[in-house]
Amino acid sequence: MNNYLVKKSVLKGEIIVPPSKSQTLRAILFASLGKGKSTIYHYLQSTDTKAMLQALKLLGATINIFSDRLEIIGLNGKINGADDVINAGNSGIVLRFCSGLAALSKKPIVITGDHSIRHLRSMEPLLKSLKSLGVNAISTKDDGFAPVIIYGPIMSKKTTIQGEDSQGVSALIIASSFIEGPIEISVENPGEKPWVSLTLSWLERLKIPYANHDFEKYQILGPATYEGFEYIVPGDLSSLSFPIAAALITNSEITIKNVDMNDPQGDKELIFVFQKMGALIEIEENEKIIRVKKGGVLSGITVDINNFIDALTILAVVACYANGETRIYNASIARGKECNRLHAITTELKKMGANIEETEDGLIIKKSELKGAKLYSYQDHRMCMSLAVAGLGAIGETEISDIACVNKTFPSFLKDFQALSAEFSEIQFKGNSSHGG
Repeated sequence: MNNYLVKKSVLKGEIIVPPSKSQTLRAILFASLGKGKSTIYHYLQSTDTKAMLQALKLLGATINIFSDRLEIIGLNGKINGADDVINAGNSGIVLRFCSGLAALSKKPIVITGDHSIRHLRSMEPLLKSLKSLGVNAISTKDDGFAPVIIYGPIMSKKTTIQGEDSQGVSALIIASSFIEGPIEISVENPGEKPWVSLTLSWLERLKIPYANHDFEKYQILGPATYEGFEYIVPGDLSSLSFPIAAALITNSEITIKNVDMNDPQGDKELIFVFQKMGALIEIEENEKIIRVKKGGVLSGITVDINNFIDALTILAVVACYANGETRIYNASIARGKECNRLHAITTELKKMGANIEETEDGLIIKKSELKGAKLYSYQDHRMCMSLAVAGLGAIGETEISDIACVNKTFPSFLKDFQALSAEFSEIQFKGNSSHGG
């Protein structure tokens, strides 16, 4: 196991943002449910992608993997058991979306995952909703977490789901699209709405009929059938936040390519938050380029982060470098991600000297002078990358342990930051990490 070693840096140059994780996983899933052959170009080659590909193979899709594309022969919406237990790895999308697909099968399908999936990523809302649709949906430990055993079929009727976590809602919408007869889904406390919009954009792309009533009620007409398609995965607007943040806290100028601001990924909202804080960020939509300029003076603001919740940890880092106070709220769902991100980012940034306070549903952060420290990633890719960025602006050396998780979304993270002249390297692990768990 290796660690990151990060030193205060000034950045320069340009990089290409990696392909979108969320769009890659949705493209694989919808290609596997289509009729005939689909081709997906410029896909993200990551651990989550591997988990989704393996899951859809086990469900019966024919998948040929090439370095530049995926070729998938779909199942025409028909799921008939699985060849083995599906392991979602560390992916909440694979866990929830494939659980929805399992409800289309009349044969039991078992889905599990790593420690985080089995203990932090609640399945209770989705299991409860599937049960109300006549599906056998069982948590094997009877605690609302994976491993789960699921088999249908889904009945054409009405259901309700708790919507704080969008993945369960998306899973229900996708599965409901492939059954005979209509389904009506009512959502209580809908959250993370841009991620549901991302799923709905695929229904629109494939001409699958649905109605969305302000994210509180969906009517799915089914059964969907569509021909295979070709798709080029756009850049990841979540991963984009890390080089932008790094440039802001080091007062550097960089250029980032492959940024499609018209793609419906919710985390692009963070760019506008940075601009409101005083960042000098130029967006060239036609060229799909973002330029971060020197000289912006950052000031703290109040942010409702629910629509771009994955940006929580990196916004907390940037807030340490902003004048005054930053308040982040409506972030309770962040406690049930790959780790409890509210507690984890507070714990680790305090080790660096940050003036940061964890609240019931968010964070309060005041301008701080960060110093290098030994930090722990919590095996969470966004925590790990956020702490690495923090180290680029801190005095002294920062060492971060358990860094393999970065491969979940940004396998080229280290290489790209080195290309921007960051003093950033991977070193051999030599002892115990300072784990604030």
